[in-house]
Amino acid sequence: MSRSAPRVVVIGAGVGGLTTAAALARAGLEVTVLEAQVYPGGCASTYFHQGYRFDAGATLAAGFYPGGPMDKVAQATGIESWPAQVTDTAMIVHLPDGQQVPRRAGDSRWDDIHAAFGQPGLDFFRWQERAADALWDLAMRLPPWPPQSPADLIGAAAAGLPWMVSGSRLPLAADAFRPVAARLGNAPEALRLFVDGQLLISAQAESDRANALYGASALDLPRRGLVHLTGGMGAIAETLAAAVLSSGGQVRYRQEVTRIHTQPGQPASVETKRGESIPADVVIANLPPWNVRDLLEGPLPPALRRLPPRPHNGWGAFMLYVGLDGSILPPDFPLHHQVLAGRPLGEGNSVFLSLSPAWDASRAPAGQRALTISTHTSLDGWWELFENDRPAYEARKAELTEKALDTAEIALPGLREASRLVLPGTPVTFQRFTRRAWGWVGGFPQTSLFSTLGPRLERNLWMVGDSIFPGQSTAAVALGGLRVAQAVLRQIPRQG
Repeated sequence: MSRSAPRVVVIGAGVGGLTTAAALARAGLEVTVLEAQVYPGGCASTYFHQGYRFDAGATLAAGFYPGGPMDKVAQATGIESWPAQVTDTAMIVHLPDGQQVPRRAGDSRWDDIHAAFGQPGLDFFRWQERAADALWDLAMRLPPWPPQSPADLIGAAAAGLPWMVSGSRLPLAADAFRPVAARLGNAPEALRLFVDGQLLISAQAESDRANALYGASALDLPRRGLVHLTGGMGAIAETLAAAVLSSGGQVRYRQEVTRIHTQPGQPASVETKRGESIPADVVIANLPPWNVRDLLEGPLPPALRRLPPRPHNGWGAFMLYVGLDGSILPPDFPLHHQVLAGRPLGEGNSVFLSLSPAWDASRAPAGQRALTISTHTSLDGWWELFENDRPAYEARKAELTEKALDTAEIALPGLREASRLVLPGTPVTFQRFTRRAWGWVGGFPQTSLFSTLGPRLERNLWMVGDSIFPGQSTAAVALGGLRVAQAVLRQIPRQG
């Protein structure tokens, strides 16, 4: 590599940051990734504890089908293969009346939908799949969205023109300005609850608020096929980190960044907690915008000046990491379950369960399985108690632990008795281990196609991750990373 190659520093080894880093390193840039933790992945990492490997946050891996987002990432970064096994059944959704609705990738999904919801379900999901096909086709063109310059406008128009002029897609244009609920009409409550539960984990908003087009594409991930990864979700980040190294880049752990130093209009270097100053021609922050705001010195870019003091539009996660006696699981028991016990969703009324595969002996001691249970939770209450009333904080944690276990036992009877280890995690825990401000996870609720943050903050200073388009999920975040890599390469000369 030429010494004159532009120096790129990526802050954070999440999936978005590593995708950008791997693509730029392969293009010949001098890339250094700085990660505060001892392993990569952030909210999509896998950590080791008492013989178990637990997925820290994200547990659904999608987009690995031929020609899909993760296939595109592999081609751009030089990855030959992912350590993944395809599954037909993405998850089982448990409704309050005891009905169990599979979410599958194959044609049998239509039988499942019809059996559960009749004609209203078929009508809704036919619209959903038609809209999702169009939106994923557009997203795979990596349009610069939202446009931040005249060149971006031209690029967005060029990417979107084939989509807009297709007669079969014109009726979808109105969905850009209305919520998913507009497509549910007079649907029965069971269908509404089912859709709301799925949207909450994929778009961070229910049907009355989630944008129809974004919601349609978010609901589509199970149809696109899920995979189970050897070693857990962290295998995605580990594979990307290896790609960075194979292209001559660096990935440095235990390197928490404390400051981004700037010169007029652009970054100059980053400083770490260990006192090291690393020169940078380009800085890419794989961090929430609040973290980036706190790292910058001098006048803030307009997008960061407009941020509220704390995230007021989004969620935290309450997690249970469970070491489970595998003997209670029936043969071929699906690995992902969503339990919807009632409204309001979140805070233990709806939980998501993910089990490690029986074939993956690296995830748990012999005869046992690693299980994560998650539910959406508000941020403010946890921090107020943690900072002002620690006993009340512990009491709330114990109360939500019991409620989440109660709900999870609907899908997995005997869970309590079979649990060998139960570790709760709150937004405070997420901030401690991922460094995400206030433990905010999942990105902004996708209520509008036009309210998302742009990746470019100022000249040669970028953001990547779930805070920018296309938003949540490892597949979407990875696509966002490719978009940022392409934008950087358009703006700086490639050498080496």
